[in-house]
Formats: sequence, C-alpha cells, structure tokens
Amino acid sequence: MTAIKPTAKKTQKKATKKSTKKAVKKATKKSTKKAVKKASSKKSVKKTVRNSAKKVPAKAPKATKKVVQKKTLPKAAKSAPKKSIKLLTGMPSVGQLAPDFALKSDTNGIVSLDKYRGKNIVLYFYPKDDTPGCTVEACSFQENKNRLMSSGAVVIGASPDSVESHAKFRKKYGLDFILVADEDHKLAESYGVWVEKNMYGNKKMGIQRATFLIDANGRVAYVWPKVSVDGHTQDVLEQLNRL
Repeated sequence: MTAIKPTAKKTQKKATKKSTKKAVKKATKKSTKKAVKKASSKKSVKKTVRNSAKKVPAKAPKATKKVVQKKTLPKAAKSAPKKSIKLLTGMPSVGQLAPDFALKSDTNGIVSLDKYRGKNIVLYFYPKDDTPGCTVEACSFQENKNRLMSSGAVVIGASPDSVESHAKFRKKYGLDFILVADEDHKLAESYGVWVEKNMYGNKKMGIQRATFLIDANGRVAYVWPKVSVDGHTQDVLEQLNRL
C-alpha cells in the first residue's frame, strides 16, 4: 500500500473542509431564501387580504322607503254659524217692511221713515232719558256718529219721554242725532218692544231695549231684540258694513 504524503493529506483535508463549508453555506442560503420567500408569501397574502378588505365597499345602508307626505289641502274655513235671532212677539223680522211712523222730535219736527228713504236707519228703543244704561247707549252712538254717517246711516232714538225731556237729555250730553217722542208707545207696540216687565216682583209695562237696522229700501236688515249696551254700537257698525 502506497503511503500518503503529509502534504497531500493536508490538501485533501483542506479541500474537504472547503467543500463542506460551501455546502453548508449553500444549504443555509437556500433555506434562508426559502424562509424569506415563505415569509414574503405570507406577508403578501396578508397585504392582499388587507387590500382586498379595503377595496370591498362597505355595505350600502338599506334603502329606506321614501315616505311621501300627502299634501293636505287647507280645510276651507267654516263660515261662522249664523246666530238665530229670537224675536219677541210682534217684532218685525228680517226682510219685512219696517212699520212707518210720524212722530215729533225736539229738533227735526215730524220724523218718519219715509222722510229718510234711500238711507240706512238705526232705529233704537230705550226706556228713559237720562238713566244710566240709556245714557251710556246714547253717548256711544254720539261718539261714533261720524263712523255711522260714513256708513250712510241715520240714527233715531225712541222712548216714551216727551219732547221737552229729550231736549234736556240732548243738551246735557251733547247729543247730535234724532230723538223722537213716543209718548203713547204706539211706535214701540208696532215694533213689538212694549212688553211686560218684572222688576223685583213688580210687574208693569215698559220698553224692551232693542235696535232695528233698516236698509235704504225700508226693509228690516237686522234686529237686536235684547240689547246689551256694552259694545252694541260696534255690532251695529259691523252690520252696517255688510249692507
């Protein structure tokens, strides 16, 4: 057997070591590459998943049904119900010819409806000159005289007082409209305002405070059968404006 020389031995050992190192290095490099590739692949998958998650649009909210509100037309304003006027027995009703008369006044001589035909007439009946309620009513008509005149109205007050009593009443309160003396209460009877009154158990005949609005044709346009003095003139003006 041929003996191996020490130099050859050394060279062989060196070559073996080198090839082993190279193989290890190659194996390490290969396994590292593989690991990196695997990691990259995982990373890529994660990234792709993340990206695709981003790209997936969020679910659109369910479309809510559009509630179409029906346009409700405004209800037609209900016309105010007409007040039924309860007339006293013998009172002329609306549309009827107003009973004419011819009576003395303290300033205008003999007064009749016919004399003022073509004008609206406010004929009001009151119990007595210079009493609290009658004074308030008369002064209210006086204060609104211009408004009444501009509505084409003539105011005539009637009571059972004498012409002399009317003159005093007029002077005291500065009244500037017609007052007629219905001393025998015939006018009051023809308009149904001469009635029985009960004052604390004491019954007697007297005037029911009432007002009649007579139009330009001499017909009754409106009746206030039982007048409440407060606000009465305003009510009369409102009715005059409707004529």
